[in-house]
Amino acid sequence: MAPLTHPSIRDGWFREISSQWPGMAMTLKVVKILHVEKSKYQDVLVFLSETFGNVLVLDGVIQCTERDEFSYQEMIAHIPLASHPNPKKVLVIGGGDGGVVREVLRHESVEEVVLCDIDEAVIRVSKQYLPHMSSLLDTSRVRVYVGDGFKFLADNKSTYDVIITDSSDPVGPAAALFEQPYFQLLYNALAPGGHISTQAECLWLHLPLIADLRARTRKIFPVVEYAYTTIPTYPAGQIGFIVASKQPGRDLSKPLRPVPNTRYYNSALHTAAFTLPEFARVILDTGKNILPVLGPQAPANATPRKVLLLGSGYVARPAAEYIARSPLNRLTIACRTLAAAESLAESLPRTAARALNVTSTAALEAAVAEADLVVSLIPYTYHADVIRAAIKGKTDVVTTSYVSPAMLALDEAARAAGITVLNEIGLDPGIDHLYAVKTIGEIHDKGGKVKSFLSYCGGLPSPDCTPNPLLYKFSWSSRGVLLALLNPARFLSHAQPTSIPGGGTQLMQSAAPIKVGVFGFEGYANRDSVPFAELYDIPEAEEVLRGTLRWGGFCVFVGVLVGMGWLDQEPKGWLKEGMTWAEVGAKIVGAKEASESAILAAIASLLPGDKNTRDQVVSGLRWIGLLGAEKATVRATLLDTLCARLEELMMYEQGEQDMIVLQHRFGVQWKDGGEETLTSTLITYGNPLPGGYTAMALTVGLPCGIATQLVLDGEIKTKGVCTPYFGRRADGSKYAGSSKEARDMCELLRVKLEEEGVGCVEGKL
Repeated sequence: MAPLTHPSIRDGWFREISSQWPGMAMTLKVVKILHVEKSKYQDVLVFLSETFGNVLVLDGVIQCTERDEFSYQEMIAHIPLASHPNPKKVLVIGGGDGGVVREVLRHESVEEVVLCDIDEAVIRVSKQYLPHMSSLLDTSRVRVYVGDGFKFLADNKSTYDVIITDSSDPVGPAAALFEQPYFQLLYNALAPGGHISTQAECLWLHLPLIADLRARTRKIFPVVEYAYTTIPTYPAGQIGFIVASKQPGRDLSKPLRPVPNTRYYNSALHTAAFTLPEFARVILDTGKNILPVLGPQAPANATPRKVLLLGSGYVARPAAEYIARSPLNRLTIACRTLAAAESLAESLPRTAARALNVTSTAALEAAVAEADLVVSLIPYTYHADVIRAAIKGKTDVVTTSYVSPAMLALDEAARAAGITVLNEIGLDPGIDHLYAVKTIGEIHDKGGKVKSFLSYCGGLPSPDCTPNPLLYKFSWSSRGVLLALLNPARFLSHAQPTSIPGGGTQLMQSAAPIKVGVFGFEGYANRDSVPFAELYDIPEAEEVLRGTLRWGGFCVFVGVLVGMGWLDQEPKGWLKEGMTWAEVGAKIVGAKEASESAILAAIASLLPGDKNTRDQVVSGLRWIGLLGAEKATVRATLLDTLCARLEELMMYEQGEQDMIVLQHRFGVQWKDGGEETLTSTLITYGNPLPGGYTAMALTVGLPCGIATQLVLDGEIKTKGVCTPYFGRRADGSKYAGSSKEARDMCELLRVKLEEEGVGCVEGKL
């Protein structure tokens, strides 16, 4: 049996990272993972920690530990119970671990406790791994109901003396437990004079939420207070409760009787729990914030800069977070669906969300005209429309995409409008340009010549996440990835342009072994590298190739798929629902029958001659299912049918990690005739923990955000359609005006990028 693993545990440490407490994390050293499961509602993890005993974690957030759970359970239970004259019937919503029920049963007046938790897995797992908390769930005074708390409350009006809500944080479905309709249900379910106590977050982190929660509750209950406790493994070491009573004038801070056998709670602490730190009291009572103001502040009379970010895909977050750092910036995230924009905007300061259909010229022009700068992270086919709107509105533009002919055609109009349209500032293109320009400029400054320039870049699964025949995972459209494999390619070899035609297997057959550090890859040419002899100002170069990296074995396998016809983009009338994969495969390769042996016989000429490699390819075809009797996921084309299957099998899963590998190799001839190969290498890994970036998102989005800020600050002044290299316009003039201007632009971008901990390491082969 394989050892248990969990994405929140890496290198022997559990990490709790959440947008609910940005910029901080709780970590515990793990001795052993005890239990991992996906229940119907949430991710459930139990591990043995080195210093806090067994730990229950739901959706990546600590719920309780054996060492400190009593401080929370005792306070959320005993404050409402001890201040009630005679509690007999008690309802606990949530709290499937049993800790609150254990504390309720310390009160002799209590005749019945009902535990209502929607997730049976929490109850079941707690009985196994947290018996000191859950052992009383099976006693005579306790009734356990597995189901929806909202429905249970609606069905039990005027019933309970005390209702305790032991909820998780207000994220996802649990957010409803912090809204006014829920508190109305609580009020209705209480008997006359009844009390409630609900988990109400942390004074250090959530004061606006606490203030809002208290205000909502006071619209329903005549008496509402906030009390708190301390607990080391909860965010910032403190958590509080909204405590309310149906009885006007009741003093919730006054315990009416002692509670026996407690570890944390006592009568004095009961009263003290309602005395708030001054910063919290002032904010909650007056709305005035007296906490220290951190970070850069906008000058009093400064004019805000309005930024419109189009798109909310996975690369948008690093860009948006960087832009939102400046107190002068007012960011609006626009997406076709408002929910997607809101999801990205909600945790960012000074950031709004809006829905925008970029195919509506009028709507696009109006949105762009309101901004000082627009960041276009939507598909490249829309960039020309965005630039036209920006020219009309005199709005600067930043994109991460290659300059297309349609975009370049707008250069003169962009210059006339006095706007900057900066492109190719992601990873590839982007970071690759910054280090190519830097090193080429330094070589030329020393009188050297760049005789060869070879550059390879790949977005890949990290080595421990490649258990499939393609040795690849999709972090974006599988269709886009596969179609790129059909592109033609051109590069300089022996000072002559060399072409590889597209649409067939030649590109994959051209792949060659490439070693970067300890990693062995294979690389193949990407697009047209020939113009970069001029664009990078290296006319002396005899070899110029910009290529793509993949793990070894990828290219031969894809070559077989291409040869079989699986990447055909034309609709097939014969492709019908109900066909098996073998039937589809037999049809496209002309096999005699829909069997594995017949299909393999028909493609014998496509299979590698080496037996081990051939066996790997055949095993891969079986793994995908292309030789079997399973019903195919039929789409209009063979390519889309294959993509549907690959996306079922090969998307990144939670906790899996991607990596970026970029390496430039500069073959240099110095003035004295000496030769050497210089390198610039970037190897970076994604962060699979909650809230972490993929390596691809970081290396595309971060440079984009940096470029945006530099344009806003006036440090990048180049007008018209420009790129961070020595490119030329259609009229023959240089994009950046001069080689020095291009180098200065790259230097600005590179220095800022390295300040963020991202950049190439320079060396020699």
